[in-house]
Formats: sequence, structure tokens, C-alpha cells
Amino acid sequence: MNPILVVAQKEFRDDFRNRWTLAVAVLFAVLALGIAWFGGAAAGKVGFTSFESTLASLTTLGAFVIPLIGLLIAYDTIVGERDNGTLLLMLSYPLARGQLVAGKFVGHCGALAAATLGGFGLAVAIMQLMQPLAHTLQAWLQIGSFILSASLLGASFVGLACLISVQTADKSRAAGLALVVWLATVVLFDLGLLAVLVISGGNPLEQALYPYLLLLNPVDVFRLINLTALGDGAGNELLLGMTAHAVYSPVVLYAVLLLWVVTPFGGAMLLFRRKEV
Repeated sequence: MNPILVVAQKEFRDDFRNRWTLAVAVLFAVLALGIAWFGGAAAGKVGFTSFESTLASLTTLGAFVIPLIGLLIAYDTIVGERDNGTLLLMLSYPLARGQLVAGKFVGHCGALAAATLGGFGLAVAIMQLMQPLAHTLQAWLQIGSFILSASLLGASFVGLACLISVQTADKSRAAGLALVVWLATVVLFDLGLLAVLVISGGNPLEQALYPYLLLLNPVDVFRLINLTALGDGAGNELLLGMTAHAVYSPVVLYAVLLLWVVTPFGGAMLLFRRKEV
């Protein structure tokens, strides 16, 4: 059997054996149902609202939670083996360094994708049962796009976690750097862009560049894939207003998100091949 698949199967089984993946799936389902049910509480309404508003809420939830889970599930991919003293033993097998990183990456991505499909899929299925008007082909296509883009978003942060794990000397530093990456991508990046626009008064050049600067962040690419497909009236007027001058092709957005998966993963493989163990 291919060594990459052997390592991937081991990591996938380990993620389920320690109940981490199951816990993540339950967390996704509970949070998704909670936000969908109580999302209209501020307006005095409790229960599932429109399908578009529900999917917009799930997108906001996924943008915060999935990157964090992706980083936490894989930040110790290499540095953890080094701290445990098992890295040299693993490399003594007929297993190339690139194959080791690739196997761990594929295994963690598979586990996170399974948790995403199980958690969000269960929540969306319940919502569909409670919203008969949302039983349309368009709704199911949007659900499929959401789960696919969420899985790619998780894979991009697994790749970033692998890159961190290869570069750091111990697990504590890797965990700290993973949290810094989450804070920078999920919170600070958009705040920084908005601050620049506010301070400068939003001149035409910056307004024209802003929609494309969002592509520099995988979290924003994930948001664009899902929120721009919903159109107006789903609670995403701010994003649509800030990107009104840009027309995003879904193919281009998926290509950019896929690039965010491949680039950090490729960087991790390249650095690990050159790094002394």
C-alpha cells in the first residue's frame, strides 16, 4: 500500500479513536442548530428563519470555528512526534519525509471533512425538515457548496498548522503560533482593511482594490463563496456593499481557496525535507 495512505489511515483512525473528531462534529451540529434557532431572538423571534439567513449564519459560524479546529487538530503534526521522541523512529522506516507530511495532512483533512459533513450536514438536514419551502434544487446546491468550501477552508488551516509544526521547536510554541495565526486571519485581517478604508475616507483606488485584497485571506474567500451566492436580504449587506464593484466567479473563488490549501502544505513539505531532525 502507498506509504502516504498508510500514514493517512493511521491519523484518521487516531482522530476518531481519541474522540476528537466526534466531539468536533457534535460541536458543529449543536452550534449550528443553536445559532439557526436563536438567530432571530434579538428581533423577538425564536425558531428557524429563512433558509438564506440560516445559511448566512452558518457561514459566519464556520468562518470562526473551522479555522481554529483545523489549527488545533494538526499543530503538533511534526513537532509532536519530535517531542515524543518518535520522529526519528518513523523516519527509519521506508518512508520519505514528504510522504510523512503528506500522509498526516491527508489524514487530518479527512477527519476534519468528516466532522464538517457529519456536524453541519446533520444540522442542515434538520433545518430542511423544519423549512419545507427550502426543499429546492438551488437550496441543496448551496448546501453542497457550503460543505465543500468549509472542508477546503479546514484543509487550508490544516496546511498552515503543518507549516507551523515543521518550523517550531516545541509544542507550546506551535500552539501559541497557531492561535496567533487564527487571530490574525479571522479577526485582525478584516479589521485592518476596514480601518484603512475608514482612515483614508475610502478613496476610489482603495475601494477598487478592497474586493481583491479579500482573496489574500482564506476565511474571506470562504465567506465570498457562500454569501455572494445568497444575494441581498440574508444579513450580508455589509460584505456586498464593500465588494459591489467586483464580480466574483465561483470557479475563481474555489481556485483561490484550493491554492490556499496547496501553498502552505507544499511549503511544509519543502521545509521539512531541508530541515535537520
